Amino acid sequence: MTTVDPRTELSEFLRSRRARLSPDDVGLPQYGRTRRVPGLRREELAQLAGVSVAYYTRLEQGNGRNVSTEVLDSIARALRLNDAERAHLQNLTRTRSSKKKAPRSQVRPALQHLLDGIGVPAYIGGRRTDVLAWNPMAAALFGDWGELEPRDRNWARMIFLRPSYQELFVNWQSKAADIVGFLRLDAGCCSDDPELAALIGELSLKSELFRQLWAAYEVKEKSFGTKVLKHPLVGEMTLSYETLRMPSEPNLFLSTYHAEPGTASAEALQLLASWGKDAARDGASVRNQA
Repeated sequence: MTTVDPRTELSEFLRSRRARLSPDDVGLPQYGRTRRVPGLRREELAQLAGVSVAYYTRLEQGNGRNVSTEVLDSIARALRLNDAERAHLQNLTRTRSSKKKAPRSQVRPALQHLLDGIGVPAYIGGRRTDVLAWNPMAAALFGDWGELEPRDRNWARMIFLRPSYQELFVNWQSKAADIVGFLRLDAGCCSDDPELAALIGELSLKSELFRQLWAAYEVKEKSFGTKVLKHPLVGEMTLSYETLRMPSEPNLFLSTYHAEPGTASAEALQLLASWGKDAARDGASVRNQA
C-alpha cells in the first residue's frame, strides 16, 4: 500500500454519509415497511440534491472528475455534511493531477521561541498527526517526545500503539476517534502521500479499534474542546484545548491546553509547570556536561 485510492475514498465516504440518513430525517415519505439498504436510497438522495440518479450513481462509484462546485454544494446539503465533511468531499473530487504531495513541514526557529514563551502546554503539529515541536510544559504533560524517534512523534501511533497514552486520556477512545477523523481529512487532500498510506496500513494491522474507526468514515477538523487527563504525577485534570492554524503555513497548527483558573486542574497544571522547568534545566545541564 503506497497511496490512498481517492476513488475508493469518495465512493465509501458518500455511501457512509447516505447510510446515516433516513427518509424521516429529510422529510421524505416512507414507501413500504422494509428497506433493503440502511439510510436513503440513491434515487432519494439524487432527488434531494437535484441531480439525475445516473449522475449521482457515477459520483458514488468514485467518478468525481469535472464535478461543479454547485453540484457538490447541493449534494453536501442533501447529505447534511458539516464543514469538515464538505472540505473532505471537495478534496476527494479534485483530479489527481491537481494534487501536490505534502511537503516536509519545517518549524521556523521563531515558532519554537513562541512555544517556549507560552505559559501553558503547547505544541506544533503537522500532517498525519505528526508532532513537530513543543515546549517544556507539553513534555511535562504528555511525556518527553524528544525521547522518541521522529517517526514515533505522531499522535496516531502514540494513541493506538502506546498503552501509556491510553492510560493518560480518561476517555481515550474519544481521542482515538478524533485522531482517525483527522487522518481521514488528510487522506482526502493528500491521497498520494506514501507516509500517510504507510501509517494507515501499519495501524490497520496493529489495532482492531483503528480498523473499526477507519471503516466508519468519520471526518474531523482540529478545533477546540475539553479533555480529561489522568496524569501519573498530579492525578486527574480537566483541560481545554484550542487549535490555531498558521496562516502562512497551512500544514501546521498550534495546539494549546489550559485549565480554568482557580480550579484543582489549574493547581495540578501549575505543579506540572514547575516540574517541567526543573526537568528542562536538568536536561540542559546534562547536555552541557556531555
